[in-house]
Amino acid sequence: MGEKVDENEQVCFEIISNAGTAKSLAMEAFYAAKEKDYESANLKLKEANSYYVQAHKTHASLVQKEAEGDHVKLSLLLVHAESQLMSTETIYQLVVEMIEMYKEFRK
Repeated sequence: MGEKVDENEQVCFEIISNAGTAKSLAMEAFYAAKEKDYESANLKLKEANSYYVQAHKTHASLVQKEAEGDHVKLSLLLVHAESQLMSTETIYQLVVEMIEMYKEFRK
């Protein structure tokens, strides 16, 4: 039981946490826009973006580590972290576009 989490696992957890929070906030922005609350939607998107940027920076630190010759162990946890990061980026971009569509259609 009390196994120590290594540095790479900790980085993966950080990516997963920040990406997950960003994804949730993006969806909250979408739901706010659906209710015509564009001010709240914009605030949620800004907050989502800050979490996404942090997740991306954390991931970039792993890439930089690998580029410097310090091998990063490939694990299911890392694959999951990268999957979450990619899906968050996709969802964020789609939400931004869908909010713009809501605005356009409601004119």
